[in-house]
Amino acid sequence: MKLIRNLTFLTCLLGIFQSATVAASPGADIIFYGGPVLTVNSKNEEVQALAVQGGKIVAVGTKAAVSKRWQTDTTQLIDLKGQTLMPGFVEPHIHIIGTALSEGLGLNLSNFTLPYDTLDTIEAKLRVRLSSIPAGGWLFAFGVDPSRTSPFMAELTANDLDKVSTTVPIFIINQSGHIGYVNHKALELAGVTESTANPSGGGVYVKDAQGKLTGKLIEPPSFTPFMAKMPAPPAADLIKAIKKTTQYIASAGVTTSAEITVGFDSPLEEQVKLYKDLAANEGLPIRVRAYLYGPAIPAGYDGLKPNEGDDRLRFIGVKFISDGSTQGLTAALNQPYDYPSNTSNRGTLDYGTEDLYQQMKIYFDQGWQIAVHANGDSAIDQTLNNYEELLAGNAHPEERRLRIEHFTINTPEQVKKAVKLGVIPGFTIGHVDYWGGAFHNHIVGPERANRIDPSAAFKKEGGRFAYHSDSPVSNVSPLNYISEGAGRLWQKPPREVLGPDQRVTVDDAIRAVTINAAYEMFSDDKIGSLEVGKQADLVILGANPRTTPVDQIRNIKVQETWIDGKKQSW
Repeated sequence: MKLIRNLTFLTCLLGIFQSATVAASPGADIIFYGGPVLTVNSKNEEVQALAVQGGKIVAVGTKAAVSKRWQTDTTQLIDLKGQTLMPGFVEPHIHIIGTALSEGLGLNLSNFTLPYDTLDTIEAKLRVRLSSIPAGGWLFAFGVDPSRTSPFMAELTANDLDKVSTTVPIFIINQSGHIGYVNHKALELAGVTESTANPSGGGVYVKDAQGKLTGKLIEPPSFTPFMAKMPAPPAADLIKAIKKTTQYIASAGVTTSAEITVGFDSPLEEQVKLYKDLAANEGLPIRVRAYLYGPAIPAGYDGLKPNEGDDRLRFIGVKFISDGSTQGLTAALNQPYDYPSNTSNRGTLDYGTEDLYQQMKIYFDQGWQIAVHANGDSAIDQTLNNYEELLAGNAHPEERRLRIEHFTINTPEQVKKAVKLGVIPGFTIGHVDYWGGAFHNHIVGPERANRIDPSAAFKKEGGRFAYHSDSPVSNVSPLNYISEGAGRLWQKPPREVLGPDQRVTVDDAIRAVTINAAYEMFSDDKIGSLEVGKQADLVILGANPRTTPVDQIRNIKVQETWIDGKKQSW
């Protein structure tokens, strides 16, 4: 009897063991080996091999250990041949549709190389484009930037644009996305005159000393009358442009991206449907975490709930804009700009503090993550004070992961307060590269410029930070951000380091484009590092950024991008 009981017990144990073995398939689909594998885990470990099964990571470690446990006759073995495998990059602040419109359908005037454009070269590019504008169409362009134009701060006017055309309406958005330029025909069609009131939300139709419209527009609300008159692109053309843009993002090694302003370029419901349709029809080659544009949300809107969606497309937050552009001299500062000399201009806040608070509170109380664009220290003060009130009584403020976008001109006290509130800043680190010299030598002076994008300060206080492009404001290139964050070398000769004490290590900069950026979008449990159980979102690089000279990291080639264990094509 005792023997029978023992045999029964052993049989049961054997059955349990066999069931466990069957439940977990014995072989990996893929094993990567033959090059450094950067895990970006809590210890920043570098290992030899990684195994993928069913789109998820099932092992990281030595080649011998991974192969022994996971390699079978059907396992695909990928020899990295010395190349580097690391987590797919995470881009927490991109205007995907805005980039598609600006760079795919409009005339892209962005110039991130030297020499700078002049007003003459800009007008020449516009004239070339003019010949392809159909009857009844508008000439739409993006990327003019007076702070990167020769001479410094040369700016288009309606009279300048009339030299290009007096019959075709012209609408140009500044590189910052916060300033626009139109000709007189556009003003006429939009119905904007000297007597038109400035729109709420920070909008300004700029006038000269004589009270005449100059053709310059400040802040997105002032763009609305012009965008409303522009013919909408055919749906097929827009979808094609979005697919091209997301493929371009994937080609930079990005596997997850934010869409930071759903509803900014066209009605909210239209853009929500557009994204849902793209996701349902395999039109998104990357994961998207979407933020609704606060001012575009209709009163009483209940079309989406916080975190609605899946791993490919999820709606997680609401974004507001509290001020303008630092290089455009419209960001809200506590002290005046240095340019031009003796100016009293400090920029302006787009909303009163209580007004913005009440708008945010609606969505905060619903459970949405809140993100606020705040470039200047005055806007950062306003945002932090509002966040402090929203979080009052919350024992774990870090759980809400409130975001400040850009955090450009700042103070040490603001960094400390942000960390205390669990706020995560997202730095447009290209500010250091493309505009660093202008900030330092002209716009705000050395003291304030040296603190732009204060990565080291956040690290010292124990806070997290992430890097982003704000595309189309700057180009999508996480490897470039790593160079910029670790080196802080500005582009225009004579090249100098902007704020040497704000440099961080390459490992810190890598975390800013992987695990920290994933954390910023409530996705760090599934992406951002190479750990067992996480999605197999990977990028293969031509060289190891940890062993590459800092200023050369930007030149490393992205060889392959993988999502869910599948190689992406672009």
